[in-house]
Formats: sequence, structure tokens, C-alpha cells
Amino acid sequence: MGVQLGKQAIDLGIVTTNGEAMLTFYRDVLGFKYLREMSMPGGDGVMHQMLCGDSMIKLVVLASTPAAAPPGGIPGATGYRYWTITVTNITEMLQSCADQGHKVVMKERELRPGVRIGIVSDPDGNWVEFLALG
Repeated sequence: MGVQLGKQAIDLGIVTTNGEAMLTFYRDVLGFKYLREMSMPGGDGVMHQMLCGDSMIKLVVLASTPAAAPPGGIPGATGYRYWTITVTNITEMLQSCADQGHKVVMKERELRPGVRIGIVSDPDGNWVEFLALG
């Protein structure tokens, strides 16, 4: 038996030591809806919860400094390296990120007929792929 979903979205946790810059990027630049700040169990930091559609993005800022994952998106290391957001305004999102000083890793391009992608790097070097259909 496979997964029986309780909601049609995922929750994604991003652990950072760069809380303010990361919160600004996801909340203000990408425009995710900010829900709340809550203490982490055990008091080792805070979690900022935001919505990207129905998916919850959990930005975790720890009081102690964990080891950093290697930056570099897809070719940087194994494991989770990027995530994709399907948008209707890919050109504007890539330009907005660039205008606010965030690195555009891959300029907008057609992946296959009717599908365009572009990738930006968040302040910690995680890759966020924008995907446009049609």
C-alpha cells in the first residue's frame, strides 16, 4: 500500500544559520504567505512557517550551528539539491530575484515544447527552480 495523503501538498524544512536573509528571500522576494514563528522543540531555535500554495515551507533557524551542506545545487552533492515551484510569471520572478541581488543560476529557457524553466539560488545556496507550463 502506498501513501494515503492527508493533504495535496508537501511540507519542506530548510535549516539555515542565515535567518534574516533567508526569511526576506522566501517571504518578501518570492512572496510566500507568512503564517507564524514558533519555538523549536528543546528550545534550539525558531521555525518560520510560510505557505507556497498549499505547501508549507518551514524555515528553521537553529541556535546552535549545524554542519553546512555543500552548496551548488544539482552538481554540488548528492541528496536533496533543489525544489520546483510551478508559476505563471516565470520571467517576472527571475527578474525580481536578480534585481534584489539573488543569483540566477539558469536563465529562463525552454526545456521542451511548452515548458520553460529558470533557477535561482537562495541566500544559503539552495536552488529554487521556477517552472512555467504553456
